[in-house]
Amino acid sequence: MSDMLTMTPEEVTDLITGALMRSRTSPENAASVARALLAAELAGQSGHGLRRVEAYSAQARAGKVDGFAVPSSESLRPGALAIDAANGFAYPAMDLALDWLPGAAKTQGIAIAGIRRSHHCGVAGVIVEALAERGVAALMVANAPAAMAPWGGRRPLFGTDPIAFAAPLPGSDPVVVDISLSKVARGKIMAAAQKGEPIPEGWALDPDGEPTTDAKAAMAGTMIPLGDAKGTALALMVELLCAGLTGANYAWQQTSFFDDKGDPPGTGQAIIAIDPDAFGPGGAERMAMMADMVAGTEGARLPGRRRQQIRADFLTNGIPVNADLMESIRAIGT
Repeated sequence: MSDMLTMTPEEVTDLITGALMRSRTSPENAASVARALLAAELAGQSGHGLRRVEAYSAQARAGKVDGFAVPSSESLRPGALAIDAANGFAYPAMDLALDWLPGAAKTQGIAIAGIRRSHHCGVAGVIVEALAERGVAALMVANAPAAMAPWGGRRPLFGTDPIAFAAPLPGSDPVVVDISLSKVARGKIMAAAQKGEPIPEGWALDPDGEPTTDAKAAMAGTMIPLGDAKGTALALMVELLCAGLTGANYAWQQTSFFDDKGDPPGTGQAIIAIDPDAFGPGGAERMAMMADMVAGTEGARLPGRRRQQIRADFLTNGIPVNADLMESIRAIGT
């Protein structure tokens, strides 16, 4: 097994930006991607962090993602912002949404940003938590290349499609809910495949529809949905919101996030922000009351607290990074 080392956030940022800028990506876009992948590492979600750099870089070099794309936005209604990611990375487009949503939500009570012609969105919980830190509750849905079949079917039509929610709590870190609609995020299987490690049974099916512990077979097969039929029903909801609503590609129309083959995936994201005081003062305090009840229940943990503790620990002690992975990223484009 490869040795582990620790890196500072600045070192991780430089590692990512260097690889991307050597791979046909503008400094501005490389910086946006680096912020998002660093946030994933700090959340303990390494499958959405440094392990994405090689695939991102290969796709930028091949033109599957336009590393020089400049996203644009248009306010079609007072509470609706349409964002075109221009087949670039998702993160610069989501930066536009983060800049616009808090003010729009506080003016209108609620606001939505819909993103089309996008790419892998990373850790959705990071996005909604950033909005909660700016004083609004947020709900985000995103789609991804097809990896799950409708319940009872065999053809994958849905991605692993995350749903994330965050709410601001006065005087405390936000509550953050972030779930994948597969039993586990596909990034965990990708990381296992990269490391040559098995996966637990119950995560995925092989291409023949049989349960597997082989990560590479799982990547070629389909994911098992969270909650069986309920998970695929939620996945349909996500597809309709972030592709049907925005004009993005549905999951079954998308190319893979994991290789540099084919056209841009053209994914979609929809992010809704809500002013906690939309129905009168005290909304954030009422949400804090419920959060306190959960946190005060013996044996329970408030969603988001584990990630927030990991982030605090990594910021204090350094971010653990696989040494071989670091070296492979350093070698990109050299």
